[in-house]
Amino acid sequence: MRFNRVGRRNQPYFRIVVQEHTVAPGGRHVAVVGSYDPHSKEGVFKQEEIQKWISRGVQLSDSVHNLLVRQGIVQLPKRPVKVPHKEKTEESVPSEKQASSAVKDQETVVAEQAQETPKEEKKEESTTAQ
Repeated sequence: MRFNRVGRRNQPYFRIVVQEHTVAPGGRHVAVVGSYDPHSKEGVFKQEEIQKWISRGVQLSDSVHNLLVRQGIVQLPKRPVKVPHKEKTEESVPSEKQASSAVKDQETVVAEQAQETPKEEKKEESTTAQ
């Protein structure tokens, strides 16, 4: 059981449909068991049909599961919704300490390079003078 997006551009409206998992979300569905308008947060649900399909073993998508929990149709805990493009790990986002230490490291490298430059020039000058 999952959402099937309908509606115009920038005005989504979702049908809650029962589909094979191999079928595209907008493709052929077995049954329409409800609808949901995310702008007004209102939905129409066929509770008897939803319970019938769940008893037959239909798996719910995470978003549909959380919506049905919110509406009181399913008495289970909510699931975390997985959004791959918005996930960020702690390793990819540097903390404030890591960021400040990286800046200090860059400053020390620049300072060291500035101190080494005159020494190298003096060596080159002394070899050319001979």
